[in-house]
Amino acid sequence: MNLEFTPLHDQKPGLIASMIKRSYADLIESDPEQWGHEISKWEQFDREIFEHPNTVGSCVFLSWYDGRLVGFGSYDPRGKPEFGIVGHNCILPEFRGRGFGKYQIHEILRRFEAVGIRKAKTSTLDEVSFVPAQRMYVVCGFYETGRHPWDDDPSQIVIEYEKELDKH
Repeated sequence: MNLEFTPLHDQKPGLIASMIKRSYADLIESDPEQWGHEISKWEQFDREIFEHPNTVGSCVFLSWYDGRLVGFGSYDPRGKPEFGIVGHNCILPEFRGRGFGKYQIHEILRRFEAVGIRKAKTSTLDEVSFVPAQRMYVVCGFYETGRHPWDDDPSQIVIEYEKELDKH
């Protein structure tokens, strides 16, 4: 599979938030009271990456397949060299089930290793809509390290994962 990764250069603010909204549209529609409040957080994330292209914005990349935008990945390397955090791993609904999310995770891990990060951390919710993400992390070599209530909704449980990275 030939997935191309590009920085956000020449893209317009709002792109990332719109992609996340499209990706979670079914979840928001199924329970707007539970999930609707997340929209403002996605919009804030979008603003931050476009307002700060040399810091947080440089840790977001777009993924393209056959010239079509299929998703984006994001990460936080500030814990280096001990760890880096896998952020959003968004694949647009019409491109799901083709392994693109896994390729984005591998790209994030490659970037971590390139700057000497020793461990990758990530999390997802213990909710039926997030089972594909849970499976993908395990397939990518992550192991579960714990569970705790989600700060935004203590009735939801967050699953934490880690992966040791290659030593150089």
